[in-house]
Amino acid sequence: MTTNVLIVSTHNAARSVLAEGMFNHLAALYSRDMLAFSAGSAPSGHIDALALEVLDNAGVEPGGYRSKNWNEFARPGAPQMRIVVTLCDDAAKEACPQWPGSPLRVHWGYPSPANAEGGAEKKRLAYEMTRQAIAYRMLQLVRLPLETMDEPTLQKALNLIGHS
Repeated sequence: MTTNVLIVSTHNAARSVLAEGMFNHLAALYSRDMLAFSAGSAPSGHIDALALEVLDNAGVEPGGYRSKNWNEFARPGAPQMRIVVTLCDDAAKEACPQWPGSPLRVHWGYPSPANAEGGAEKKRLAYEMTRQAIAYRMLQLVRLPLETMDEPTLQKALNLIGHS
């Protein structure tokens, strides 16, 4: 059975899209039956072009992403999540919808690369550094033996990843 992971940031424009792309890329690379989705509590309606650029530069297919509301995953018929990861402090503080299956939650905070100061190259570097940092944690998550982990053990592992 596929393990579904929902990755949340407020606007679902950069960080959560980077995480969704990297997670799915790594899951395929390691032949894991896992699938990530991304969403936002207040989606912007667009995906940051630099997020797509750094995914493409990393060999991750940059197409198919859209900025969507997290409520899509609380509706009947939505994929049932086992894990919900928040990536920005604002989304972590918000009251989340009641997702089917009561997934485990963890917060792995990253500053928004969109707020990086400087010219185009400094912004591009901020997006790439954010992608790399997120990819490191996504790799750790993909490598967990999820099929053999009970919920308390998995929650502990998720929390440890957040401190690495």
